[in-house]
Amino acid sequence: MINLRDFLRTLLLLVFTTSGAFAGPYEDALPKFAADSYSDTEAAIGTVAASGHPLSLPLVEALRDGRLLASAGQVFIREPSGGLINAATGQAFGPVPADLKPVRLNNRVRRAIEAAMGGLTLLSSGAAARREAARAVFRSRDAAALRTIEQAIAREADPDLKLALQAARASILLGNEAASTADRLWAVETLRERGDQDALALLSSLPAGTQPEIVEPADRAADSIRSRLALWSALQNVWYGVSLGSVLLLAAIGLSITFGTMGVINMAHGEMVMLGAYTTFVVQEIIRTHVPSLFGASLFIALPLAFVVTGGVGVLIERTVIRFLYGRPLETLLATWGLSLILQQAVRTIFGPMNREVGTPAWMSGALELGGLSLTYNRMAIVLFAFAAFGTLLLVMKYTSLGLYMRAVTQNRRMAGSIGIRTNRIDALAFGLGSGVAGIAGVALSQIDNVSPNLGQGYIIDSFMVVVFGGVGNLWGTLVGAMTLGVANKLLEPYAGAVLGKILLLVAIILFIQRRPRGLFALKGRAVEA
Repeated sequence: MINLRDFLRTLLLLVFTTSGAFAGPYEDALPKFAADSYSDTEAAIGTVAASGHPLSLPLVEALRDGRLLASAGQVFIREPSGGLINAATGQAFGPVPADLKPVRLNNRVRRAIEAAMGGLTLLSSGAAARREAARAVFRSRDAAALRTIEQAIAREADPDLKLALQAARASILLGNEAASTADRLWAVETLRERGDQDALALLSSLPAGTQPEIVEPADRAADSIRSRLALWSALQNVWYGVSLGSVLLLAAIGLSITFGTMGVINMAHGEMVMLGAYTTFVVQEIIRTHVPSLFGASLFIALPLAFVVTGGVGVLIERTVIRFLYGRPLETLLATWGLSLILQQAVRTIFGPMNREVGTPAWMSGALELGGLSLTYNRMAIVLFAFAAFGTLLLVMKYTSLGLYMRAVTQNRRMAGSIGIRTNRIDALAFGLGSGVAGIAGVALSQIDNVSPNLGQGYIIDSFMVVVFGGVGNLWGTLVGAMTLGVANKLLEPYAGAVLGKILLLVAIILFIQRRPRGLFALKGRAVEA
């Protein structure tokens, strides 16, 4: 079946060839491709791109892909299917010359190809192709594309694409000594409004000898962009801090429950996070194998399972180990540290020591761009999930009998026992609840961190810092502590580095605790105040 587009192109080529309508710049440039000179090839590319010949785009594409061949002053295009056509006429060529060789490329020629491709696709009917062409021209700053880009601006209806095309025109005009002062000042203003690193680089690299009336506005525009970028960078770091704070909140909120209710320093809390992440891995493996269509819902399936698995492990640890060590903090610390090692080794034995892949569902992929901010969907989901988990725990603590009993035991264990509250049972349930929350934290962390036997170790110290800073057993204190430490950590990193930043935060917390030993939000009650 004859392809209509190919038929029309062939018909147009025959008409133009026989009428001599394009016997000019395009045909004059072809012998330069066969001259085996990089300078001639570069010059020929610009001539071909500006000629408007129907074969200009196929020829430049063939040159880019290594399919442009030359022999004895003639140039041929090898089609992807393997056929050979004459670059001058567009007609199929029969006998293949014996000395046919590809036209050679170097980096200068490749840059010229990129610029030509941008110019040739600026008037394309596809918006994506025009956008990519505008980017190519912006990077190359090829003056040969100026006329085409002005035509594209005049006919462009999409406002965003029009801005991209105007930025490409500005990149050409800014360094063009032949352009008028008004055009170059317009270019400075356009790049200032664009306001990204690429625009800053252009404004900061004007050629030596540029007129002062251009240099001074360009310097002011560059300073304005630097200030704007610094503000966006600070906001981006605040967002990273909120994201880190939500992770610390998820990891610490369960520890706050067990530490506050039972006074147990649980060094195995990080392993509950790790078990939650491995539960997610197992759920995804089963879904991949049996019901791949449910992969998008894998995290919703993993959440309750991770809570049940880690909550059950927590109750088991409390009933078999912790219950015999109440009132003996050093022995409890050593016992839970030993349990953490046992759990890590058990996971290594079952799953191996290597990192395990946990996939990200399609609805959590990508990012939202807001000005200079880049908000990835997986981080946004974790932040929302952390606050949802926090709100749910607040409701449990305030409106359920379990929450009432836990608050009573936290404030005065002896009095709670004397009025009939089974403190041992509350201890087991509180330990299970805290471990279960750590498990669902592992589900969230599996989307942004490596799932390995050492996953929990990276968060246990930070979790204790959050709990102690915010106030032992106080959920609001845990929230404020997590967000404060997360944001402070990310704001310090650009200046002090990751390691020194953590050290400075640790020193600050130590100094703070000297003044407020019970943290930001101290619990009230006869027992805790004794």
